[in-house]
Amino acid sequence: MLVYASGDTRRQAFVRLSRVRRDYIPHRLDEFFFSKDTMRPELFHIGPIPVYSFGLMMAIAFLTANALLNRELRRRWKNEEKAAAFSSTITLIALVAGVSGSKLFHLLENPDLLLRNGLAEVFSGSGLTFFGGLLMAIACIYVYVRRKGMSFLYLADVAAPGLILAYGIGRIGCQLAGDGDYGIPSTLPWSMSYPNGTVPTLSALNPELASKWMEMNPGLPVPVDITVHPTPVYETLACLVIFLFLYRLQQRIGQTQEGRVFAWYLVGAGLERFLVEFLRLNPLYGGLSQAQWIGVGLALAGMALLARSASTKTA
Repeated sequence: MLVYASGDTRRQAFVRLSRVRRDYIPHRLDEFFFSKDTMRPELFHIGPIPVYSFGLMMAIAFLTANALLNRELRRRWKNEEKAAAFSSTITLIALVAGVSGSKLFHLLENPDLLLRNGLAEVFSGSGLTFFGGLLMAIACIYVYVRRKGMSFLYLADVAAPGLILAYGIGRIGCQLAGDGDYGIPSTLPWSMSYPNGTVPTLSALNPELASKWMEMNPGLPVPVDITVHPTPVYETLACLVIFLFLYRLQQRIGQTQEGRVFAWYLVGAGLERFLVEFLRLNPLYGGLSQAQWIGVGLALAGMALLARSASTKTA
């Protein structure tokens, strides 16, 4: 805990009080979810092969999405074998296209890394951008289902709840890995630090975060380990709420309003990302981060799809 001189300003006193409060809260968020000691990018080894927390949670996310997709298709088609085969194919396409799109989007966004590291950067496990993976997966699955003579919106409605839940599970991987998806400095009682993360919050190792601390707290000394907003936790909780809404909507309307569940997914996913980005340290383009612009696009696309669905219903 930082200790300040008796001549603290009001702002310094507030920061000091916030830190004191944190020490006496019995169930701080970093203790309730993942403490600093248990936050490890690398979980364990199977022989010489390391098992990474982010990779493990990604695998769980895809398996969860596949299970929900398979379950809903079985309910609709009344054919277990057909549903299992189709859902497995869709999940495989999403996996390959999603990872490829995530990496491609990251390299386009950071060409300096490719120039500096070459093929090592292409095949590294880091640098996966969600929206790049989402857009690539949607494009590839659209081509596949159209070739099968199926409506894309029909499948999108089936997959939407699992998609948002899988994203939330993936954010648990970001939380465990401490991969830099955390937020800006904060002194709130539930703020956290990631000293053992892939991108640590130690001020000596993260000059950009230290600079943001000084900008937000002028005149205060920079802590050795900077506490930040645990935005991956925020996103996981938001995704759980959106999932529950989409799942109930899916069960209620069934196949009567094609595209409506997917439309609400686009609105929810877009708004969730748009809002959480205000708490992240990312470059801005025209006042918003790249993820915020894409989030706005998704939300607008969802609202347009909702308007189309409403007009079709009333026609």
